[in-house]
Amino acid sequence: MVTNYVEVITLQFILIKNALLINTEDKGVTKKNILISQGKIKKVSEEIDYDVSSTDVIDVQEKYVLPGLIDCHTHVGIIEEATGKIGVDNNETSDPVTPHMRGIDAIHPFDLAFQDAIKSGITTVMTGPGSNNAVGGLSTAIKTYGKIIDEMIIRNPVGLKIALGENPMSTYGKMNKAPVTRMATAALIRELFMRTQDYMVQKENNKLKERNIQLESVMPLLKGEISLRAHAHRADDIVTACRIAEEFGISKLVIEHGTEANLVKEYLKERKVPVAFGPMLTPRLKIELKKRDYTCALDLIEAGVKVALITDHPYNLIDQLRIVAALAISEGLSEADAMKCITAYPAEILECHQRIGKMEEGYDADLVVFDGRPFDINTKVFLTMIDGKIVYSR
Repeated sequence: MVTNYVEVITLQFILIKNALLINTEDKGVTKKNILISQGKIKKVSEEIDYDVSSTDVIDVQEKYVLPGLIDCHTHVGIIEEATGKIGVDNNETSDPVTPHMRGIDAIHPFDLAFQDAIKSGITTVMTGPGSNNAVGGLSTAIKTYGKIIDEMIIRNPVGLKIALGENPMSTYGKMNKAPVTRMATAALIRELFMRTQDYMVQKENNKLKERNIQLESVMPLLKGEISLRAHAHRADDIVTACRIAEEFGISKLVIEHGTEANLVKEYLKERKVPVAFGPMLTPRLKIELKKRDYTCALDLIEAGVKVALITDHPYNLIDQLRIVAALAISEGLSEADAMKCITAYPAEILECHQRIGKMEEGYDADLVVFDGRPFDINTKVFLTMIDGKIVYSR
């Protein structure tokens, strides 16, 4: 097994032969070859001519090959495993409004979760601040193999985290500090965005006396460069997130968790708001989780809402992403839709869909080979490749 602690196998030209590919459009399975060069997919075809002297051939003998799996909502590397409280960096609870916290500054690339990710075929994650603050900070999309976080980045920042509902209120309400109510949570978010709007006008007119790191961190959101990532379980909180986004002309909104999102599915569809749905394998410890059920994800997908299945690692462990998808299939989700929910759709939500999430010419050579049907619980990962490098092999 190749891990984060040893050198990976670097191959200049690779041909993966006899791969079984699932077509998510017609739900068929075809046998093809995949040619990889300089970390990118060069060609996918039934017949590929290649130079034997310069190509390393991997015959997977009709094993299933999928694009590298993607989890678009985690705290990998920020809530570290096997370290105790000193490794928990997801919530800066000294203040309820911390837009200038950057997830990238807290990610430990040697967190055990990264090893679990590549062993499970997960090649990309979004990781970032938690949900105790009304405004938590900036998240990032990274590959799951590497030693230097800056070299693992796909897109940074990828979104600004806000949180509605129980978490901010329970964190600060017990200290008799805002937000005590849902009204206060929304008001704190609005206040920050209004201050940022005024700041942007001053900056545009060269009237700034000094820079403000908090407001500078919100500017990419109001300019439409990144997404508003809204932690929201209840239907009313989901609608509040949409209301705030519309008030400030925020064009990109992602609902995270979305336990009751199916109750407002037409509302979300109309606004083209996607949902990063989950986690599913935790107990319902909060009242917001009372209605959590796989039928929510099914209802959203049938209504035409884009859905990504997530682990919210470590609340579900990162290696449970495929299990979550398999359980959704057992409840009625099609295999093709399940595949999209952990590949193409999260790539689109992260706005990295020109590089990852598909096996097409020009895409990053992030691939996972399974020794059986991908969503069979007995199936294991045979090989994981990131940027054309084998980072895990059984």
